Amino acid sequence: MNKLLVVGGTGFIGYHVITEAKKRGWKVTSISLGKPKRKRYHKNIKYIQVDFKDYKKLNKKIKNNFDYIVNAGGYGKHPNFDRFGKILFNSHYQGLLNLVKILSKKKIKKFVQIGSSAEYGSAISPQKENSKCFPKTPYGLAKFSCSNFLINFGKINNFPSTILRFFQVYGPKQDKNRILPQLIENCLEDRSFSVTKGQQICDFCFIDDAVKAIFKTLTSKKSNGEIINIGLGKPIKIKNVIDKVHKIIKKGKPLYGKLNYKKNTNMKLYPNITKAKKLLNWHPKIKFSEGLRLTIKSYTK
Repeated sequence: MNKLLVVGGTGFIGYHVITEAKKRGWKVTSISLGKPKRKRYHKNIKYIQVDFKDYKKLNKKIKNNFDYIVNAGGYGKHPNFDRFGKILFNSHYQGLLNLVKILSKKKIKKFVQIGSSAEYGSAISPQKENSKCFPKTPYGLAKFSCSNFLINFGKINNFPSTILRFFQVYGPKQDKNRILPQLIENCLEDRSFSVTKGQQICDFCFIDDAVKAIFKTLTSKKSNGEIINIGLGKPIKIKNVIDKVHKIIKKGKPLYGKLNYKKNTNMKLYPNITKAKKLLNWHPKIKFSEGLRLTIKSYTK
């Protein structure tokens, strides 16, 4: 039986990774800073709570050997470079250093790091894996620093790892502070709500496709030491996203232009996913319109 450690198993992506692993009959352990929310709780799963920045405590918690590790841990907020920005950076970077220090002493088959499109920052779209990165937020800088560390550590120490850079993963059970949950809830509650002019161009990847990419990577030796973009590969304007949500729900009133764009917003952030298709034989199956309907349906159950 394959043994999987999901770092950040109480989060959105971590929850869905655990769901898929259970379907496959894998033995799963979740390790995270907090307890799982009720909506993201799995039965018959070992949940471990620990601060990843504390090496001694973390080392005591990770006693068993694991075949595979998915690191979806760390804060997911995108603050500016203030006090919390430093806390966020350390939670990702120091946490990763401690994890790798512990796991590199064990025999593992693959470590998959969940990266982010935020690593590219102001890089020109469509972003390729070899594009120069200009991260503009502590979150983007933290993820970029983690990617660089893993690539170099893997080469020097033969540590089997891959970084997957996700672009706007969405779906059921996502945190409410993300763009689609906010739009959906505003429309379902029939509110008038302020939005930007919506000219940003993004790419949205449904959670089922994202999870399939993770499992493809876990069992792929060819992907060791690689950074791979994961997205739908179909850029869309945020205004069109808002209009689609509004059209499906038929309630709510978006007030365009009432909000300014956030500082350091990359107005065009979408990936080239050729590498994922060739290296992983991974192809996203869920069109945005279908994924959006499935997501909205999960709110009305």
